[in-house]
Amino acid sequence: MVDLKGQYAGIKDEVNLSIQEVIENTAFINGPKVHEFQNNLEQYLGVKHVIPCANGTDALQIAMMGLGLKPGDEVITADFTFAATVEVIALLNLVPVLVDVNEDDFNINIEALEKAITHKTKAIVPVHLFGQCANMEAIMEVAKKHNLFVIEDNAQAIGANYTYKNGTKVKAGTIGNVGATSFFPSKNLGCYGDGGAIFTNDDDLAHTIRGIVNHGMYERYHHDVVGVNSRLDSIQAAVLDAKLPNLDSYNKARQTAAIKYSKAFEGIESIITPKTVSNSCSNICDTCDCHVFHQYTLRLKGVNRDALAKHLNENEIPCGIYYPIPLHKQKAYADERYNEADFPVTNQLVKEVISLPMHTELDDEQIEFITSTIIKFING
Repeated sequence: MVDLKGQYAGIKDEVNLSIQEVIENTAFINGPKVHEFQNNLEQYLGVKHVIPCANGTDALQIAMMGLGLKPGDEVITADFTFAATVEVIALLNLVPVLVDVNEDDFNINIEALEKAITHKTKAIVPVHLFGQCANMEAIMEVAKKHNLFVIEDNAQAIGANYTYKNGTKVKAGTIGNVGATSFFPSKNLGCYGDGGAIFTNDDDLAHTIRGIVNHGMYERYHHDVVGVNSRLDSIQAAVLDAKLPNLDSYNKARQTAAIKYSKAFEGIESIITPKTVSNSCSNICDTCDCHVFHQYTLRLKGVNRDALAKHLNENEIPCGIYYPIPLHKQKAYADERYNEADFPVTNQLVKEVISLPMHTELDDEQIEFITSTIIKFING
């Protein structure tokens, strides 16, 4: 699904030099490389504060802690996403409220979101799924109307742009009160272990979060807030800082691969290719910057999805099913409050979706082999 070895080959000298620098200065925790990466990412995103942390799940949890959410507060998020999004809500004894998603972009449905708001609702967590921003302009309007916090789960969309109706562009993860991302190795910007970060333009919130990530300390052995141990280590920061200048080109390579995939599947009625849903464009094109394709996900109509997955594996083509079970049907998060009639899109998507290899090193020969193998299977 990803080719980290091929990607490393193209940046080997920069990565090795950056790691060697950390080893030689032995500042493995909160060293100069962490602060250098933090500053460079702030400039790239156009955000005032980036606070690195140990992983993307921690980033979400710390963001919620920083906002002062209390046990019993309701937090609304999408039903069709990875469990980490709802996991941290439950860990903090908040109440997860799952809602349906859109059929076209897989992101949180605005009508379902508004319908789920109660007097106990305190926050919304839109997930920018598979690399495309949720409808942040509408979400921020809803949040303002109901006085709610917005925490962007940007684990899959680092580098994506969101375009407002007036044409203004901002980076995904920098629009809400706070954003959280993951640097898991397979992400568009991934390290060689675990890593994450929190983004905000709020000075006070940034100050609180900086204490939380470091045991609640601003001064050594002075614990001013309840914190956790969640710091990005310097070697991972070194890898990320070497990769960051390449992020736009990495995302462009993914977008180019997506265009080629979609072109190959044109005219096949049983395959629905990914769509872009943006104020700046309505389909995947050479100038598209609103979708960075962390995953390239098809929807299959009248095709045995599991049989296709088995066929691909037999032909040594990796594939993934993201996600096979809705969160509201997971044992850990099942709740009698949920009505199946409220999740028609999610319940359909989990039967139809399949994700193809998507990374910076995909070449035309690989794409042709993958697409032709799928088309031959469908045509029998």
